[in-house]
Amino acid sequence: MAVISSSTSQISPANERMYHQSTLVGDWKGNWAGNNQPVGFKVVNIRGARAQVEYTHNGHTERGFGQVSGSLITFGNITVGTKDGKNLVLLSSAGAGKQTASLEKQALPASDSNLMGSWGGYSSDNGKSASFRVLAINGKEATVSVTTDGITRQGTGYVYKNVIMFGQSQIATDDGQNGKIIYQVGTKSFSVPVTKYPPADSSSSVDRTA
Repeated sequence: MAVISSSTSQISPANERMYHQSTLVGDWKGNWAGNNQPVGFKVVNIRGARAQVEYTHNGHTERGFGQVSGSLITFGNITVGTKDGKNLVLLSSAGAGKQTASLEKQALPASDSNLMGSWGGYSSDNGKSASFRVLAINGKEATVSVTTDGITRQGTGYVYKNVIMFGQSQIATDDGQNGKIIYQVGTKSFSVPVTKYPPADSSSSVDRTA
């Protein structure tokens, strides 16, 4: 049975289309308005209405789960939101007065290779199985082959960070080994945990880290 890492995102296609919640995922850094002190906010993943976050201020980091509502995340006295996926507004209502900060998304190491390969899995929750093959990635486009409900579709998907969206389906991974396929049929969305299959030419006795 596949074990899915806690960092795997789970964003419904409907919410992604309406609120672009995947743009919130990432590492954000900036400064408070007024005193110009550094502040950071990291969205590790979004799973339904919960977001795993890290909030860094005054030299220390708080970790926990925030509440996702549309395009906003609330974590304690902190609320964050982004319109363009590049700039984040952070509002703090802690203490005597409200503070605001402007943060920018930090560039992530290229993770396209994490998505390359063949993925497959089965969900005991809904009885669905799915597979997602990423054949090639060229910038923001990916050549993919997706099989859901026994039907295989091939074409070009859209790449954003650690997510590929193709038609009514998407795949996301944070660690390059475990992920989740979410696909929509009519008004229903189905989620299937998946793992990456080892390359056909690899040997289990060889640890390739180079």
